Amino acid sequence: MTQHKPATAVVVPPPKGQALNLTLATAASVVGFWAWNVIATLSTHYALNMELSAGTMSILVAMPIFVGSLGRIVVGTMTDKFGGRAMFTFVLVSTIPMVLLVSLGGALNSFVLVLAAGFLLGVAGTVFAVGIPFVSAWYPPARRGFATGVFGAGMGGTALAAFLNPRLVKSIGYVPTHLVIAGVLALMAALVWFFMKNAPSWTPSTDPVRPKLLAASKLAVTWKMCFLYAVVFGGFVSFATYLPTYLRDVYAFDPSAAGARTAGFAVAAVIARPIGGVLADKIGSKPVVLISLAGVAVLGWLVALEPVADVQAGPVFLAMAAALGLGTGGVFAWVGVLAPEGKVGSISGIVSAAGGLGGYFPPLIMGMTYDPDAANYKYAIGLSLLVATALVALVFTLFFVKTPARQGTQILK
Repeated sequence: MTQHKPATAVVVPPPKGQALNLTLATAASVVGFWAWNVIATLSTHYALNMELSAGTMSILVAMPIFVGSLGRIVVGTMTDKFGGRAMFTFVLVSTIPMVLLVSLGGALNSFVLVLAAGFLLGVAGTVFAVGIPFVSAWYPPARRGFATGVFGAGMGGTALAAFLNPRLVKSIGYVPTHLVIAGVLALMAALVWFFMKNAPSWTPSTDPVRPKLLAASKLAVTWKMCFLYAVVFGGFVSFATYLPTYLRDVYAFDPSAAGARTAGFAVAAVIARPIGGVLADKIGSKPVVLISLAGVAVLGWLVALEPVADVQAGPVFLAMAAALGLGTGGVFAWVGVLAPEGKVGSISGIVSAAGGLGGYFPPLIMGMTYDPDAANYKYAIGLSLLVATALVALVFTLFFVKTPARQGTQILK
């Protein structure tokens, strides 16, 4: 009798250059986020030198977020067509003149020029829509939560900006600080162009851009992920951009002290994001996102109570950052796995745009609802809206977003 040996699983080695390209993509994202947040992290500088009100300052801070968010839709689709190497280089090089224009506007104390420059600076925020399809192509579906989580840690550029920018301005001056950032952008663009490669399995999409966007917009999963990402990533962007202003108004911190605390907030979110992606690979995205949203609701309420700095407020803000970071990793693990092949860039571009837009409106609301005459709870209205939004998203995820028994086995309907 012939005996059949049990079949053994074939282990496919990772493609050569996988780790290097993930590292380069993450580094490019760090630099892009650093440049994207150059105005927000120097909000106190602009407020003092231009005598801006809280409402006007919120408009200035939010402007790069708005353009960077909408631009992600187009850039994500272009990445499917031209590849991550070309698009990373394009975004980094295009950001350089915008940073220099911001520098000129600030040197002239021209609010209009800084606002216009901030509008154009939004190109830096599109870096995220390049990286998601790029790293997804390098990794199999079962590890895309890990890959997108690690790449998502590139939002640590927000922490870098918050910590370094006020200190650089204080030590070397306002204009030289922007020259340093421009130089780093140029260096990163060169590294990407000469050392980055597209995944071996990647092929340029020949489909026209408009039909691809329309096709992606017709998928229910696109809009479900848009809403969830607008809450978790939008919440992170909102805090990261407005926190220096918030800490100045509520706790009277100077720019350097507020910047250091904002950097700590961003680092906590950066660490939590890949953890969210890895957990999503193991247990599914739904429980990860539910835990995240529950944490945001509870912690948002605690923030609104204005706990005493730093013993009470510090842990609350760090926990809030971790909850938001966990959620961003969980949501984009869903996107990387559930998006049909060839549509990852289009869907991730739309979802990324929604996340950015989720971060655009809260700073405006915070500035408009700020009560400078109140002895306590100056931002109570804005933070209450955050809590309510998180609770709505929690219920929506629990009852209206269905996930396969095994993540990645089918597409959400």
